[in-house]
Amino acid sequence: MSGRLLQMSGVVADLLYEVDHVPAAGEEAIVRGFSITPGGGFNAMVAAKRAGMMVCYGGSIGSGPFANIVREGLNAEGIPFLRTQDLERDQGCCSVLIDQDGERTFVASDGAEGHVTADTLAQISFSDFDWTLLSGYALHYAGSRYVLQSWLNSDAPISNLVFDPSPVVAAIPQEALAAALNRATWVSANAREAAILTGKSNPVEAALALAESRPASGGVVIRNGSKGCLVATHQYCREVPAYRVQAVDTNGAGDTHVGSFIARLSQGDDPMCAAEYANIAAALSTTQKGPATAPTHAAVKEATQKKEAG
Repeated sequence: MSGRLLQMSGVVADLLYEVDHVPAAGEEAIVRGFSITPGGGFNAMVAAKRAGMMVCYGGSIGSGPFANIVREGLNAEGIPFLRTQDLERDQGCCSVLIDQDGERTFVASDGAEGHVTADTLAQISFSDFDWTLLSGYALHYAGSRYVLQSWLNSDAPISNLVFDPSPVVAAIPQEALAAALNRATWVSANAREAAILTGKSNPVEAALALAESRPASGGVVIRNGSKGCLVATHQYCREVPAYRVQAVDTNGAGDTHVGSFIARLSQGDDPMCAAEYANIAAALSTTQKGPATAPTHAAVKEATQKKEAG
């Protein structure tokens, strides 16, 4: 494995409901399948690990049934957790409704992963890591926002920070958002999130605006659904076409893209090659049910060879 990734975004328990359609107000959905698995920050870690990167979890783990699910999931994937257990609260959970088209709708409640103190943050040796991943969710939670904002504004050795603003980007206070963007080497967002960050609805314009304030070694990835993604640096802004599959569950696809992209950069790929790998990995992840369905490196390599063979 090459490089070491520190995941600072929280892991939750995903409660996955397969439904015919998301119910309107006052309706009840008919559930065709149900499961509980680790989710949230777990998905990107699994993707990076399966793409060949060493990964550690720097977020919180609580105590209770949901926390046990998270702990077991991390252990199963061989991902160490670096901080002492939060004995005051259980892990948060996210109810995910997945319709027949594979699209998902969320309702979430935070728990231990939404609480960070300066003392627990001090348990992490940040200089041991080559890459750091932070989600907007961690800056949205009041119990973790202020400590993480202070950390971002400090002189702590945060290597190659990748910031994923997340679906709650519009609710993140501007001071916390600015702290993350000022420190980020790379920003990875979907088109909606990029538009909120920049006020530009055109993904290319949003990518260029975000790339302008990245360091020379970094840039921006804008995930654009079935169109693939855009990669923007100080030198270029280019589209990377999507890899076509028949999706059955898009839950965790964005996280797979982020984790895979980081892993490939850490192993020496240029941003365009890393983005192409991430597109294929994210697409393959949608062909299986569940949030942490990132493919192995061998599976992505096989799909790449088939693509190149036409």
